[in-house]
Amino acid sequence: MANPYDVVVVGAGTGGYPTAIRAAQLGLRVAVVEKQKALGGTCLIWGCIPTKALLEHAHALKVARAAKEWGLTIDGTSVGIDMKQVQARKDKVVTTLTKGVEFLFRKNKIDWIKGSARLAGNGNVEVTGEQAQTLHAAREIVVATGSQPRSVPGVEIDRQRIITSDEALALREVPKSIVVLGAGAVGVEFASIFRSFGSEVTIVELLPRLVPVEDEEVSAELQKAFRKRGIAAHTGSKVTRAAATADGVDLEVTLPDGKVEKIRADYLLVATGRGPVTEGLGAAEIGLRMDRGYIVVDEFYRTSVPGISAVGDVISFGRPGHPQLAHVSTAEGIAVAERVAGQPPRTINYDQVPGCTFCDPEIGSVGLTEQQAKDRGYDVAIGRFPFSALGRAKIAGETDGFVKIVAEKKYDEVLGVHIIGPRATDLVAEASAALRLECTGEELARTIHAHPTFAESMGEAAHALHGGAIHI
Repeated sequence: MANPYDVVVVGAGTGGYPTAIRAAQLGLRVAVVEKQKALGGTCLIWGCIPTKALLEHAHALKVARAAKEWGLTIDGTSVGIDMKQVQARKDKVVTTLTKGVEFLFRKNKIDWIKGSARLAGNGNVEVTGEQAQTLHAAREIVVATGSQPRSVPGVEIDRQRIITSDEALALREVPKSIVVLGAGAVGVEFASIFRSFGSEVTIVELLPRLVPVEDEEVSAELQKAFRKRGIAAHTGSKVTRAAATADGVDLEVTLPDGKVEKIRADYLLVATGRGPVTEGLGAAEIGLRMDRGYIVVDEFYRTSVPGISAVGDVISFGRPGHPQLAHVSTAEGIAVAERVAGQPPRTINYDQVPGCTFCDPEIGSVGLTEQQAKDRGYDVAIGRFPFSALGRAKIAGETDGFVKIVAEKKYDEVLGVHIIGPRATDLVAEASAALRLECTGEELARTIHAHPTFAESMGEAAHALHGGAIHI
């Protein structure tokens, strides 16, 4: 006999576990099926958290190497990086957080069913694992199985020398050289990490610029900063051959002019995007509408089968553009849980989703880029402020980058904010609130920003929209 639950969630990542917690908070009986050894999913175990831990180590190394400037006294003649200690601390952080999710499950009386799930129809979920069983969801099944790294044609991932982010996170030595295939957030973050640790780094990107989803000025600024750090970048280029050997990888890269460059590196890191995890789920078999392996949903995350919803990286709206971001998955999961519990359905404005890239310098952005605003027919006004003119940035020794505000002239509404520089991933929170509240450039400029702070850059950029920035 099937075990009765109100909601059964498949997957315990940043889409699944918030869905479960919110549903339980609202009085529903919830089970979560997760086959991994810990809760938290890709973001917590292999993605967001461990990569940012490595980036913090890279930042600490950067400060230590500039010890003389900071007046620090360090015994010895040189500063290095102990990857075993780095890995140990990273793992400790991850374990602490996964245990935290387990505590939240116990607190909210959520059952963690360990195993693999298959949709069986009529509200049933078959689980294979420690104990074969069938779960029944009286109200809703929520699929939150997420995504996994994928490669490109002609590049075979062997997880030894041609690796994904999963293997890159576990390296216990600093490679002498590494090629990163893909210049999205994952690619530039790892490029930044390994360059800080001392590797020779080359990025290969098929599109014409780094971080191609960002504003063009941000891409140009990042390429300039990477060049200054000694990171080589081949944009508009394609890896046409990648052959792993016992001690490295031989690559052929076709450049924009058609010339072929041969590169030898210790590792090739494939960071060309992620594909949906739906194999073995039985999604198509029970009639779910699919799109290239993704589960198609409507604006309320309902699938084509009543009683089944889906959230996070595994979904598609039947068109390009759904962002694969942890905080998006969480917002979608909460929205589904509240709808299933009887609250009015609500949608998410995907024009107001912040994006954060934790390379050095950091990138934080929300809303329309300058080109997107123009493409939508807006008469655009731009306000910029460089960190090089900011006192707090000079104190920190972090003066690369700028804040750029995109607004429309008629009503002065802020349409987008694009930041590259120190604390960009934190500064974008103010911008997200500004867009949510339909803030004008004037309102943002008249908001008093404390001195001396990095946040002053936002106020100055808002003043610059109307030609009134004080410090430039």
